[in-house]
Amino acid sequence: MRHSLLPFLVGLLLLGSANNATVKIARLKYSGGGDWYANPTSLPNLIAFVNQNLGCNLWPRDEVVGPGSAEIFNYPFVHMTGHGNVVLNEAEAENLRNYLMAGGFLHIDDNYGMDPFVRLLVRQLFPDKELVELPFEHPIYHQKYDFPAGLPKIHEHDNRPPVGYGILHEGRLLLFYSYESDLGDGWEDQDVHNDPEAIRLKALMMGANLIQYAFTNN
Repeated sequence: MRHSLLPFLVGLLLLGSANNATVKIARLKYSGGGDWYANPTSLPNLIAFVNQNLGCNLWPRDEVVGPGSAEIFNYPFVHMTGHGNVVLNEAEAENLRNYLMAGGFLHIDDNYGMDPFVRLLVRQLFPDKELVELPFEHPIYHQKYDFPAGLPKIHEHDNRPPVGYGILHEGRLLLFYSYESDLGDGWEDQDVHNDPEAIRLKALMMGANLIQYAFTNN
């Protein structure tokens, strides 16, 4: 059966519309031993920020969805994070690929130590495509909030600059991978990492851009 998110997106995700339907976003639960559940307060905080500042009506809590579940097609935005290994079987990879090709959007946030596994995952999903570094001019950095130098640096890992990578298909961004930034840590409750409020605000603003871009460009 062919799935499509287009009617869902058109009907529910026009920012600023009068539609009162509540839209949900999800966290990806994957196998392999990596802590997919990391940063438990991050998405609820981001959702609250988006609702307040972008005029959305997102469900206040994140859902959990597996890559092989048919339920993934109910979520226009799926977030993935962790520190370790990621394993998808072929059925899960095919389902996740179909979701992305049908209009879904996946944000992968490297919470440190995840990078080699993310690259293997992306190669499994799209063996004919390469992760590309998005230029600072890409619209994802210029939604509600302007980031002329690309991703903000939230946490230091290996003394490398933050980089935003993507997978593109016919000009559409299917997947955004934030590397060496650690946006999710910045979305967490302030007392978790004791980040300065200005740093947390940058992380939340960039997260709002991700959601706005996914809702209006896919």
